Amino acid sequence: MLLLAQRIAEKTPGFFKVKGPGIGDHAANEFMQALSEQAKTMFDEDLSEKRVCPGLNYRFDFYFPKECQVVEFAFGLHNPQSEFEKDIFKCLLAMDRGSRIEKLLFVAKPGGEARLKAPGQKAISELVHRKFELSVDVWELVDPAIA
Repeated sequence: MLLLAQRIAEKTPGFFKVKGPGIGDHAANEFMQALSEQAKTMFDEDLSEKRVCPGLNYRFDFYFPKECQVVEFAFGLHNPQSEFEKDIFKCLLAMDRGSRIEKLLFVAKPGGEARLKAPGQKAISELVHRKFELSVDVWELVDPAIA
């Protein structure tokens, strides 16, 4: 999955450039559509946009039930306001409603890993690991222009 995402990012012109609201949302939607289609072929099933919170309309970008893992694409993770806390809370709600989740992996653009090491995010990650056995990690896509 991660190598597939990296390959799509590298083939997408301007992927690593900051685009801002509107244009950036459109670009992210196109990326996710391409990733979902190719992942469906790779895994022989559709694991994207999975509802795993019975009774709620929350969805995960990808849910791998055999691995008990959620993958969220968080291209704005490096920003002060991101989906970090909301995605963790969605996992906790899903776990409370019977879904097996042991790991939440954020896939981010460069800078996302540093954000996860900030004191607040680090404390949240440590808390959910200690209290709920939910491991939170980040994997950064690599910009080949600066690698």
